[in-house]
Amino acid sequence: MQTFVRQIIASAALAVLGTATVAEELRIGTASLGGAFYPMGQSIANLVNSHAGNGITMVPIVTAGAVQNPNLIANGEVEIAITNNTLAVLALNGKGPFSAAGPIDIGAVAALHPSVLHMMVLANSDIQSFEDLRGKRVAVGPAGGGTLGLLNFLMPLHEMTMDDITPSFVSYADGFSQLTDGTVDASIALSGYPAGAVMQATAGAELRFIGFSEGMMDKAVAANKAYSAFELGADIYGTAEAGTLIGVNNMLIAPNSLDAATVEAVTRAIFDNLEEFRAENANARQIDPAMTPKLAIPLHAGTQAYFDSK
Repeated sequence: MQTFVRQIIASAALAVLGTATVAEELRIGTASLGGAFYPMGQSIANLVNSHAGNGITMVPIVTAGAVQNPNLIANGEVEIAITNNTLAVLALNGKGPFSAAGPIDIGAVAALHPSVLHMMVLANSDIQSFEDLRGKRVAVGPAGGGTLGLLNFLMPLHEMTMDDITPSFVSYADGFSQLTDGTVDASIALSGYPAGAVMQATAGAELRFIGFSEGMMDKAVAANKAYSAFELGADIYGTAEAGTLIGVNNMLIAPNSLDAATVEAVTRAIFDNLEEFRAENANARQIDPAMTPKLAIPLHAGTQAYFDSK
């Protein structure tokens, strides 16, 4: 309602000035602090504010993350948001965590960076694999975040449930802080890399990736084609060894009711200024515009118009 009122006021003021431009402020749903979604949303907002034109502006909103964001779109609390391939499909079809709300009419706006499941412990921990988390205290990210969605997929594959761990539902930043001070035994975060929370933790402690037992990564990827294996070099976080992590591609989504011209302007601001984007945000270096038409849900009409113009 507040956004609507601002738009009316801006429209009236501009009409007095004799111009047809209508100011429009978009709220982009990101995630908790310490992950990659918030800085990604901040960088996207900066590009939109600098290059979209036509009075379109954008402001990043802290949210619980990839699971909550489609619901925020459905409720009209944000106009655009970041989620991942798997959750976008579930939201569009009203399944999984979106079954209560029913189908959410969203379209894909842009392919973003991949998120990988950082499963990390202190270097001297006896936890070596996913199964070793049984009976442990584990920071699992905020309730409503994408980490829980992936954990709920992985648990049954390992004949485990969330009852087998003692979860700590906190932001990524707090989760990795709890790991370094010994409050939890492991911290898990589905995030782009390098993740700010992990970088901050490794500045004062030596961490190590945990992985999957033999054959379990293949089993997980075979069970859901939206997931892939990603290799993170030891240089990313200064760990003693590289890590093989499960991950998923992220995307920007918007309700199909959002004006196509607005979405086209947002898409153009992002993809026509990739060098500026990559200079500001390390995760943006992993973005390939050619992946957008290959996303798991149909493109928003505005994004389709952008690619049709190329």
